[in-house]
Amino acid sequence: MRIWLSRPHMSGREEVYVAEAFESNFIAPLGPQLDAFEASVSDFLGGQMHCVGLSSGSAALHLALRLVGVEAGDEVWISSMTFAGGIFPVLYMGATPVFFDLDPASWTIDVGLLGEALAKAAKAGKLPKAIVPTDLYGQSVDLDALEALAAEYGVRLVVDSAESLGAAHRGGRKCGTGGDASILSFNGNKIITTSGGGMLVTRSKEIADGVRFLSTQARDPAPHYEHSTFGYNYRLSNVCAAIGIGQMEVLDNRVATRRAINDRYRSELNLPGISFMPEPEGYYSSKWLTAISIDPQQAGRTREDIRGMLMEHQIESRPLWKPMHMQPLFDGATYVGAGFDEHLFETGLCLPSGSDMTEAQQAEVIERIQTLMTKA
Repeated sequence: MRIWLSRPHMSGREEVYVAEAFESNFIAPLGPQLDAFEASVSDFLGGQMHCVGLSSGSAALHLALRLVGVEAGDEVWISSMTFAGGIFPVLYMGATPVFFDLDPASWTIDVGLLGEALAKAAKAGKLPKAIVPTDLYGQSVDLDALEALAAEYGVRLVVDSAESLGAAHRGGRKCGTGGDASILSFNGNKIITTSGGGMLVTRSKEIADGVRFLSTQARDPAPHYEHSTFGYNYRLSNVCAAIGIGQMEVLDNRVATRRAINDRYRSELNLPGISFMPEPEGYYSSKWLTAISIDPQQAGRTREDIRGMLMEHQIESRPLWKPMHMQPLFDGATYVGAGFDEHLFETGLCLPSGSDMTEAQQAEVIERIQTLMTKA
């Protein structure tokens, strides 16, 4: 049987909530299940956040950028190692991305580089309009430092927490509560899923109200369809939200399971040339995916040797995100860094990490890698 990288994992309760949506006939973008799902995420994040369910994480980022004032020609500084959906909305706004490298100590955006660049930009009078750092593979960015920099330079901060629901920063602060707004994803391969979907999370009622307005076609109050600006059809389906209610009930369990899988990999794949994504002291990563780096000189094998071998045995693994500044679409874009993210792309691999993996499946992945490395 194929071992997947990270597939949907239902609790069994989702069908109950979906049935309730059908019985009430709220088969539309709005309804009581959507309200309940938003409330459950807000409660999980501490109860002080405004949560707006949307059709995708990319939709959430698009609306966040618009609501914090990003316009055509503005610069948006962003993690280069991220999923494409975390950068395309910058292009939707007609803005210009500037890409930043990762910190080797955390594999998230290098705050030191960012601070140096902000200081230079301030002197030149060319500050970006917004910063969009990515919580990579379930691990929080350095929220404290990023929020301090954003406040110091008057730059808006939108945190891409698509991969990190269930994780926490130092002191137990939940991922998804940072900046002017954060975005979440409930895509099929995330820790919890609504089959598709996302959410914008913010402390600002003004931003949340703006998102609700723009995501439902920007319809002004009137008995007819009246529009003073343009909007989008971005609201999350009430039926999909019903799935999310059931998923939220098992979120902590799903995170604990993925962390246990990561711990087992670390223990049993403690082999020459294999290093794991570091977890800074005080952080609590969701370990959405277990990410490793393979040094071919020490390991005697390359990342592709391991990935290809696993694929031959119907085991899905995947290279780390290809940095955006290396993508053909962004040829010639400004990049700030020494290329640590480029190194991770060349050597990095995501191992199967789904919370529905059996003990036997975990053992198979480990044993096959051990066997390959022993033969090196």
